[in-house]
Amino acid sequence: MQADGLHAVREKGAVMPGLNESCAQRFAAIDIGTVTCRLLVADVDASGVHEVRRAHAITNLGEGVASSGVLLPAAMQRVDEQMLRFLDIIDECRDGIQGGIPLTAVATSAARDARNADEFTALLKKRGIELSVIPGEREAELSFKGASSSFPPVPLFVVDVGGGSTEIIAGQAGQAPQFRRSFDIGCRRVTELFLHDDPPAREELERARSWALGTFVPFFQTVREAGFKGQTMAAVAGTATSVVAMHLRLEHYDPRRVHLSVIDRETLDALERSTAAMPLAKRRTIPGLEPDRAPVIVAGLVILQAVLDAAGMESFTVSETDILHGIILDASLRHGKQDAPTV
Repeated sequence: MQADGLHAVREKGAVMPGLNESCAQRFAAIDIGTVTCRLLVADVDASGVHEVRRAHAITNLGEGVASSGVLLPAAMQRVDEQMLRFLDIIDECRDGIQGGIPLTAVATSAARDARNADEFTALLKKRGIELSVIPGEREAELSFKGASSSFPPVPLFVVDVGGGSTEIIAGQAGQAPQFRRSFDIGCRRVTELFLHDDPPAREELERARSWALGTFVPFFQTVREAGFKGQTMAAVAGTATSVVAMHLRLEHYDPRRVHLSVIDRETLDALERSTAAMPLAKRRTIPGLEPDRAPVIVAGLVILQAVLDAAGMESFTVSETDILHGIILDASLRHGKQDAPTV
């Protein structure tokens, strides 16, 4: 490993059996999380998934859900407005495409937890978006499908730290996961439950880390007792990619520099100590960190520390292929077998 605690490993693309390499199909995927909304438009052929357009925005759908149990009208409105922007992007990608672009839209932890999720799905349906609020195990399955497409066929752990939940999955890369679990531990949820001071007190951080660790440990014990011997941890989503961007002090985010970078525990701990010591106003100015992610980044780093401790591992590999790629891969396999919503 390089002295700065970060290096890159070779990318391996997913091969899609049964697809004609010369005849790509274009798909769109939207992931509406507790903190972030993301869009991926991609072509799929026998050689894999080829990104056409990507976009994201921090909309904080899960604001207050942990305490109130409902999605706030203002939060739903923020997402609705972002969906208009996403639909414009998809429309821009229609040049030369016959019959529209199949769109799959999913919502995860915040919508799962909210009593008024039906109100939210009805709001997006007016935009022509058929939203599925997916259970945690389905989220884990799609995250593993996307993340593992960048790795050779080895036993692999995948961790997806979201705003309201964390998914941990184990299996052979490129195959169906053998073990998967969604935990109600996310960076926004942990922030709201534990981190009340600005900057957070060390006692608050230790309580949050201990709580997360105690929750994760039984999963890894079960997996190891079953004989699974994964030695690689892939980390996906905004907390993990932000770790690399902050470490490299990227003024402009570059997914090519982030994808398949390895972060060791020493680097992670140093980032946690430095960011946790800053008041929120200063965290917003950290190079490589989106200002709107600053309120929840410390909790995200604490969760990643707890995952590594529970797994007994000293590093993780950050993957830019994640649930969005999993949604695209899944949609490509289903395409033609049933009618798919198109835009």
